[in-house]
Amino acid sequence: MEAELAMLVGTGATTVVGLMVTETWEQAKQRLVRLFARDARAATVDGELDESRTALTAAIGTPDEEDLTTDVTAAVRLRLRRLLEQHPEAADELRLLVAEFGPAVRNGEPGAVHNSITGGTQHGPVFQGQSFSNIFHSSGGPTPDQ
Repeated sequence: MEAELAMLVGTGATTVVGLMVTETWEQAKQRLVRLFARDARAATVDGELDESRTALTAAIGTPDEEDLTTDVTAAVRLRLRRLLEQHPEAADELRLLVAEFGPAVRNGEPGAVHNSITGGTQHGPVFQGQSFSNIFHSSGGPTPDQ
């Protein structure tokens, strides 16, 4: 496998596993199921991804968290490698997924922005952006720096 694709596989695996423990998982999961379903039934892929996510979220904060994350990342990396070897055209779809959901985006670096409001009617202000501070004050009056 050429170096660029090997790097894409590594970044893709890190991205997928990182997404498994975030609120963005459901958005990305459907795309991953379509990507991986080239080699397997979609229901099988969906179930395997859910099992990995359940295990990872249950391991958060435990001594096993790092080892489990490493194991799941290795499994995803192997699956992506096989996928790209058999279906090189899938590389473009994987690149798009990494660009949209990759580690840089999750770590606050410039990238795609995805905002969603869920849970019914919102009875109050909704702020969209990053790194808000000192928006709400309990005293009701202006703060000294206003």
